[in-house]
Amino acid sequence: MHTSLKMAVAGSVLLSACAQLPSQTGNSAGDNPFFEASTLPYQLPPFDRIQDAHYAPAFEAGMAEQLREIDAIAASPDAPSFDNTILAMERSGRLLERVQLVFFNLSSSHTNPQIQALEAELAPKLSAHSDTIYLNAALYARVTKLYEARDTLGLDAESLRLLERYHRDFVRAGAQLGEDDKTRLRAINEKLSSLTTQFEQNLLKETNAKAVIVKDKAELAGLSDDDIAAAAAAAKARDLEGQYVLPLQNTTGQPPLTNLQNRALRERIFKTSIGRGNSGGEFDNREITTEIARLRAERAQLLGYPTHAAYRLETQTAKTPEAAVAMLEKLAPAAVANAHVEAADMQKLIDQEKGGFKLQPWDWAYYAEKVRKARYEFDESQMRPYLELNHVLQDGVFYAANRLYGLTFKERHDLPVYQADVRVFEVFNADGSPLGLFLTDVYARDSKRGGAWMNEFVPQSGLFGAVPVVVNNLNIPKPPEGEPTLMTFDEVTTMFHEFGHALHGLFSNVKYPTFAGTNVPRDFVEYPSQVNEMWATWPEVLKNYARHYQTGEAMPQELVDKVLATQKFNQGFATTEYLAAALLDMAWHRITPEQAPAAAKVMDFEAAALKKAGVDFAPVPPRYRSTYFAHVFSGGYSAGYYAYIWSEVLDADTVEWFKLHGGLERANGDWFRAKLLSRGESVDPMELFRDFRGAEPSIEPLLERRGLKLDSTH
Repeated sequence: MHTSLKMAVAGSVLLSACAQLPSQTGNSAGDNPFFEASTLPYQLPPFDRIQDAHYAPAFEAGMAEQLREIDAIAASPDAPSFDNTILAMERSGRLLERVQLVFFNLSSSHTNPQIQALEAELAPKLSAHSDTIYLNAALYARVTKLYEARDTLGLDAESLRLLERYHRDFVRAGAQLGEDDKTRLRAINEKLSSLTTQFEQNLLKETNAKAVIVKDKAELAGLSDDDIAAAAAAAKARDLEGQYVLPLQNTTGQPPLTNLQNRALRERIFKTSIGRGNSGGEFDNREITTEIARLRAERAQLLGYPTHAAYRLETQTAKTPEAAVAMLEKLAPAAVANAHVEAADMQKLIDQEKGGFKLQPWDWAYYAEKVRKARYEFDESQMRPYLELNHVLQDGVFYAANRLYGLTFKERHDLPVYQADVRVFEVFNADGSPLGLFLTDVYARDSKRGGAWMNEFVPQSGLFGAVPVVVNNLNIPKPPEGEPTLMTFDEVTTMFHEFGHALHGLFSNVKYPTFAGTNVPRDFVEYPSQVNEMWATWPEVLKNYARHYQTGEAMPQELVDKVLATQKFNQGFATTEYLAAALLDMAWHRITPEQAPAAAKVMDFEAAALKKAGVDFAPVPPRYRSTYFAHVFSGGYSAGYYAYIWSEVLDADTVEWFKLHGGLERANGDWFRAKLLSRGESVDPMELFRDFRGAEPSIEPLLERRGLKLDSTH
């Protein structure tokens, strides 16, 4: 039950009247690949057999099957036991899980109009399906009876934790409410499921529609030949032969702003980016944004919490919004102070060049790069010939995993994939035993949402004897046919980061799928992935993968030294834009229903929140503005975007541990795997950290890493 209900509660994709959908193809069990477990290695979904028409019947049948299973548990004449109630729920919903895992993955990474229409159609009913289970009074009575007797049941630690989790989840889902409140809760959940789906679809459609079109190649001065070729290829793909298309990424800042010399074009790109969702038209998200916030606030109060943030953080390692906000506010003054110093440096350069203008947000990346070049004699574009994608993946990411954990990787060309660019690797432990499958999907395309993420197609489970199948998604621009994929260093770091999530999933070794892999609190899940970023600049690893794509020559030590020397450069900007987004998320989710602004006032609410938090520095806008803040309004990070820097405290402290213990050593990797990466949430996450680290986390390594102490030199 874990995955299907978790996804339903998240509200990503939910079910409506499938029988009304026009296509009936794939309705029979014999035709539909979801109706039976996959017979492919590792139960990889049979992508070569899956058609869009298979989803709706599988959802319909999967929900019906799970409700029959749940009804049988609730109506059992036998006294409740762990096996006939908790374990039975954990075993339920297998068909529904199979279809959801594929559908949710593809709705993010390779969608189409049919999937999008079905996603919107499906939303309300899967929400209702979840409520039907969690608000079942007879079922909750059985769970409660077991919970109250939990200390007498003789359960092992993981089973006891599973019982406690189910009880907690029922309570938090409204099982203790009266019937009138349950009715209102169902309506709120149903509406939220539709709104969050609409928010995400609006954003994807507008991001694609607002890709910046350039007719004159001269306007692209400053971009590399590869970047210009990619822009030409993107235009050709849209039947705009002879023109250039600069696709938008999901963040406020856009990659071309770093090198584009044409200031008017930089301004056009920036204003197009920040106008998403708030400039009128069919994809405007302002009304959706405020309605989501209002309904979340109402639901929290219905469940007995003052705000949505209080509801969400109860189950996180931070525990309270006050604790999370206190850390953000502790970091904000130093970050903003550093950003002001960085801005002054850039304004000085603008004035020296007789630019005649005041630094604006669309100038920041361009002039930051100029300052970097002048200060460190370092041009980031010098690195790209040494950062060819396959070298980075095989000789960097995989190499570090081999040195640290003994893993080996074998590419499989015989297994089906959902899109031609996807690659599949079989992963083996040091003793040769199979660990799972790793899929990598690196290229940006119109059918993929922005950003980078890890998902599972098959979660690890001792209960079902399942080994993991995980996928990493990135959004690297695809070069023209036959050209190498040369990465930025940010993209390299992202690849290492996402593989950290993949390791968390692959190493999972728990009995119950509820606790498997990355099924941990949001403010803990980023921690292992952030730790894995350290190997991107670890000398042995960097030397192994940073090789010229034409000559095979290693990156010159002088260039390596400059890369390492710039690690703290521009951290005022990076930290401020992140903190502004995290504090904005908290502002939206610490309101009461009555405090939700009118749609026309959404951007005013945002401005006031940033000013109150002390992060309203005009040249450094939030990393995401409200109307394209998908993490919190359509993803799973509502009142949780603080998690990245909360996790980074643990990450920075762990990096110090690795350095003190010799770095890239098998003994270190084996310890980290055994004590933390393999445990999922079968044990309290902070207990896992303390067991691994032997101490409480310290914030000092984070402050040092980001150069955030007010007396830092700049």
